[in-house]
Amino acid sequence: MSKWQFTKGLHDIGNDVFAYIQPDGGWGWSNSGLIVDQEDSLLVDTLFTPSLTQEMLEQMCDATPAAKNIGVLVNTHANADHTWGNQLIKDAKIIASTGCAEEFDHFLPEQIISMLENSADLGLVGEFAEHCFSSFNFNGIELTPPTSTFEKEMSLLVGDKKVELFNVGPAHTRGDVLVFVPSDRVVFTGDIIFNGGHPVIWDGPIRNWQKACDIILSLEADVIVPGHGPITDKTFVNVFKGYLDYIESETKKRYEAGLSVWDAACDISLADYDTWIDAERIYGNVAALYREFEGDESSPMIMQIFEGMARYHKEITLAER
Repeated sequence: MSKWQFTKGLHDIGNDVFAYIQPDGGWGWSNSGLIVDQEDSLLVDTLFTPSLTQEMLEQMCDATPAAKNIGVLVNTHANADHTWGNQLIKDAKIIASTGCAEEFDHFLPEQIISMLENSADLGLVGEFAEHCFSSFNFNGIELTPPTSTFEKEMSLLVGDKKVELFNVGPAHTRGDVLVFVPSDRVVFTGDIIFNGGHPVIWDGPIRNWQKACDIILSLEADVIVPGHGPITDKTFVNVFKGYLDYIESETKKRYEAGLSVWDAACDISLADYDTWIDAERIYGNVAALYREFEGDESSPMIMQIFEGMARYHKEITLAER
């Protein structure tokens, strides 16, 4: 959609709905949203750090007085780049899915700080952590979890404006939420949609993610605000679902042929998605799909997956430049 420029900052979608966009949309550079009616306002997600969130809130306050007293915050999922600024909205009602609340503290700021401080001793993982996260300041983060949760669907009012929440997880994470504003025909997808970057399946199953795309397509929406990347429309949702279908099919072939996760990830062609960033996430997706095919319902070994992505980034992504 040429109407929407991929530039950092607040974008006015119309009728007091705003999207806050952070290029390049890669690791940690997530999007947020603001829904306003009369004196009321709802924030969709905070950002990776309090300082980034503060910068965003200042722009929102300049755009509308209602942003000075945000009454509701919806966290679309538990990933740090959508929640670690929550402390700046701690007086608001913080709504999330039950799955989001359950895994909210599974990854702590201290862990990423330690990883970066010791990156020189961590080999490929340290190099990759620097690549992904060295641009961010993680000091002073106070985890601020949801105060209200829901299971499947929830409706609420922002002023007189109806907002509908759909829990479509587990998919990307244990509990992923779509935020739909029917009157304004806008959907904030959280990380159910990545635009211009490869997604990563932290939880799955992939069929839930595919169904989530179908739900988005079924809604009467013209504007899609992804969790990462530029504002888009339903045309791209079809492209994104096609990616999920493609990696599922290609991974299944290699699983049945007996390839290892590493060999399968390296063997799958990403030529049709060569403009998308963060190609190393294909390793995480193949690993997740192998667990599905094997019927393994145990929690994924996140650090092992991160190590695999680090290796892919070093050996494949950088070698192709």
